[in-house]
Amino acid sequence: MNDHSLLWQLVAIGSYFAILILVAFSSYRKQLTDTDFIIGNRSMNFWLTALAAHASDMSSWLFMGYPAVIFTLGMEQTWTGIGLLIFMFLNWQIVAKKVRIATEEYNSLTFSSFFENRLGDTSGWIRVFTAIMLFIFYTIYISAALIGMGYLLNTLFGISYHIGVLVGIIIVIPYVFVGGYLTLAQIDLFQGIFLMIVIVFVPLYLLPSVGGWGGILTAMAERKLPSSLFPSFDFKSLAENFFLAAGWGLGYFGQPHIVTKFMGIKKVHDIRKAQIIGMTWMTFALAAATLVGLVGIAFFKTTGLKIPAEVFIEMVKRSFPPFIVGFILCAVFAATINAMSSMVLVLSSSLTEDIYKKIIHKKASPKELLLISRIGVIVVAIIAFIIAYREITTIYSLVLYAWSGLGASFGPLLILSLYSDRVNKYGAWAGILFGGITSAIWPLFTKFLPISIPSLPPAFLLSFISILIVSHFTAEKRLETL
Repeated sequence: MNDHSLLWQLVAIGSYFAILILVAFSSYRKQLTDTDFIIGNRSMNFWLTALAAHASDMSSWLFMGYPAVIFTLGMEQTWTGIGLLIFMFLNWQIVAKKVRIATEEYNSLTFSSFFENRLGDTSGWIRVFTAIMLFIFYTIYISAALIGMGYLLNTLFGISYHIGVLVGIIIVIPYVFVGGYLTLAQIDLFQGIFLMIVIVFVPLYLLPSVGGWGGILTAMAERKLPSSLFPSFDFKSLAENFFLAAGWGLGYFGQPHIVTKFMGIKKVHDIRKAQIIGMTWMTFALAAATLVGLVGIAFFKTTGLKIPAEVFIEMVKRSFPPFIVGFILCAVFAATINAMSSMVLVLSSSLTEDIYKKIIHKKASPKELLLISRIGVIVVAIIAFIIAYREITTIYSLVLYAWSGLGASFGPLLILSLYSDRVNKYGAWAGILFGGITSAIWPLFTKFLPISIPSLPPAFLLSFISILIVSHFTAEKRLETL
């Protein structure tokens, strides 16, 4: 890359991030207390809620991880996207309205405070177990986002992977630190619209150059990749398709960085509007990301691609002038930063609400808690950087591991807490621990199974059952504490 091309790319990216900084500082004065910082004082409109919930979900996985598995394994992997669409729709239907009402009723800002207040756990163990699972799985998740950032900057500018990871941290900290929840929601709205336009435009623009759908099918046939959702109708193939969909989709019920967006909407009756907007956005985004992987199969038919995760990046670099390349690839930055910043905020909120306020200083003032929240942002970012410093190429599997752990730890408990009166704190302890631990160790046993079963379905089921069983057998203890 010559200096002129590099300059134009830097100008495009610099202009983009200048806009983000302006958004962050414009909302600074609105973050006056820990309630403002953590949940935006429940003041978001339905547009902000919709795009915040969905744009903060996708991360670099949308541009790098997911298209990579389509590019590598073919159309059958689309069951991942189908599963996500089905279960996110159910998340809106089952969880969104109830969690918004319940968390305000119990005056709860985080998952753990809601579980604790709802189940009357005065021991503090729910907060401890929640904080542990959040720390384990979110640091892995945030690290995956940083890894994507490192690869992107390395491909664009030739800088080292480790410097790219450091740049990712430097970009994220300021506007999370300054703005908090509402700032992230406003940035999610802007970036959600932007990345939608980009991810839809690029594969549609390149589709004619690879011979259209016919060219894709020809390239897939040459590589012997499945070009159908059902390459085979035997039991093993159908079961693996089901587990592929459920292995991603079930995770939505337990993702704090997504569910907390439901908690921040101002008017409960606007949730339906937010759902329509958000699901429309998600449908276009996942369909376009699938097309990115498919177009990539034909695009790199003759030259090949060394790192599949770079399919979108390399197609853009080889097809557009430098300034447009820089501008388009800002969408990858947008997706990565949206998810990473939301996760950092959830973790720092847990540090503030579950550790500092509950254990260290129970009478801390709102301004003191706001300061601790911002310090937490820095601490979490540093830990994630340390983990991401070791180069890992499988962004898809890393995200799946963290996603599964969070979904299994909190999804069953959240659903039962919203819909059942038979759950108690003992069941909650069991559900968080059984779900998280099962998800964490499941990959060690998958090689012994006759079919491929991801960790989330069995861990989710075990967590659900353990909550009900333990709550049933400790029902008398629950009554004694009332």
